[in-house]
Amino acid sequence: MNNSVDHGSADPVSRAGPAAADGAGTTHFGFEQVREEEKSSRVRDVFKSVAPSYDLMNDLMSGGMHRLWKKFTVDLANVRPGEKVLDVASGSGDLALAFAPRAGARGEVWQTDINEAMLRVGRDRLINAGHMLPNALCDAEKLPFASNSFDLVTVAFGLRNMTHKDQALAEMTRVLKPGGRLIVLEFSQVHDALKKAYDVYSFNILPVLGKYVAKDEASYRYLAESIRMHPDQETLRTMMETAGLSRVEYFNLSAGVVAVHKGVKL
Repeated sequence: MNNSVDHGSADPVSRAGPAAADGAGTTHFGFEQVREEEKSSRVRDVFKSVAPSYDLMNDLMSGGMHRLWKKFTVDLANVRPGEKVLDVASGSGDLALAFAPRAGARGEVWQTDINEAMLRVGRDRLINAGHMLPNALCDAEKLPFASNSFDLVTVAFGLRNMTHKDQALAEMTRVLKPGGRLIVLEFSQVHDALKKAYDVYSFNILPVLGKYVAKDEASYRYLAESIRMHPDQETLRTMMETAGLSRVEYFNLSAGVVAVHKGVKL
């Protein structure tokens, strides 16, 4: 695993700049341009649809690799007993489940999500595992927490779905305590040698898996498109620095299929 990346030229469709919106009140929903106020509701609809099969589809889509990506993220986070943790876009709760025993009885792990169905899936999973964690249904661009509240904030596979990524990053930075760290696990830009094969998989195989397993081809086509519209590794690093984070670094996993970014609030 390394934190280097090829900075060669790229197709403009495959790399998005820091602003999700085009300045005229529209933003991207996959490759489609929609009104800003429409995107959040459409993203909620996507995850409401896929919630029942979310974990199974993650295993199928990644060949189980998402478990290793999340383990790397958990190890990098290095949650210590007594720490207060916020898992944004917590979904089915993989990270929160790993953080809870590490934070221990003196610590606190919060789950948030904009989608009620996904938040319910994660909450129920944590309860079944013996963890009663606080949770909040909220927009990551308007977090309902006081400034300087958390030792760690994480977001895994959620940032690319946010309309104003710069605002979401600023909010996550705001709620961090001085010395706190933000970790972003997200799909990113693969190495050039793999791009053609990755496109074939993303646009021809992934939607078919969605159609037959999740009964929702359109949502998984959106997934593939949203990955292409997400900022690349260097752009996201710059966005995190602009949000007020220091010592920002990133690690490419699986040849850049995903990247883990980490920054510290000084």
